[in-house]
Amino acid sequence: MSRKKRTTSTSKKGFGLLALAIAGVLYWVQPQPQPEEGTGGVQTTATDISSKLEIPTDPQNRPDIRLKRTGYTASYNKDYKTPNWVGWELTRKETTGQEERKNRFLPDPDVPAPRAEHDDYTNSGYDRGHMAPAADMKWSPKAMEESFYLSNICPQDQKLNRDDWSDLEESCRGWAKKYGTVYITCGPIYDRKRPRRIGKNKVAVPDRFFKVVLIYNRKNPIAMGFVFDNKAHHQPLRHYMVSVDDVEAITGYDFFAKLPDEVENRIEANVPELPSTR
Repeated sequence: MSRKKRTTSTSKKGFGLLALAIAGVLYWVQPQPQPEEGTGGVQTTATDISSKLEIPTDPQNRPDIRLKRTGYTASYNKDYKTPNWVGWELTRKETTGQEERKNRFLPDPDVPAPRAEHDDYTNSGYDRGHMAPAADMKWSPKAMEESFYLSNICPQDQKLNRDDWSDLEESCRGWAKKYGTVYITCGPIYDRKRPRRIGKNKVAVPDRFFKVVLIYNRKNPIAMGFVFDNKAHHQPLRHYMVSVDDVEAITGYDFFAKLPDEVENRIEANVPELPSTR
């Protein structure tokens, strides 16, 4: 009788250890929280990270201030008072938002002073040029408000901002409507170590701008690069197209790095045909 009790007890103990072992294995195969790259160190899950195709990596590990907003993520340069890059995902549903444009540019409360202010741009000859455009943020009052933070803004030639740059923004919305989702990253390019500055806070004026766009459907993903001089233009968008590899060579960033290597290498090496928005 006592032998039977010991056997039962041993069996239960063995079963309990086995259950613990299985639970441990299941824990470790689940996505675990990982620190986000950049200085912010915000904790996100592996599932979150895998969907952040718009967030580039920086092999040079340059210092930045990482700003996570409702509708976009920005890498901020406190010396130039402009973003290094701004990345966002744009979905078909987000293009149909009804939130009205605010037109109220605000100093970013989350970056240190001195920082860009509205008056730095006044009478400078430059527009307050959005990186993540307000028209992509119509789906949320908070996203719309944050798109006017001056950490999302660069001094931009007026005609460029309102003409060819705007044309590309509109095309991105068209691609989101047609394909469902696009991933976009853009920002300034400084070719000179001492760029021109405007305003009392000495906001740096970019020499050029870049934008990379990913249409990621698994059958035929498309990656596009664009580079614009910061001056007046009136050219078809095809005129500005380059490979994403070319943009990486200019900026030093690695775009769409979360794609499988074979896919990333293939689609970033070439300049594709400009997709239709219809």
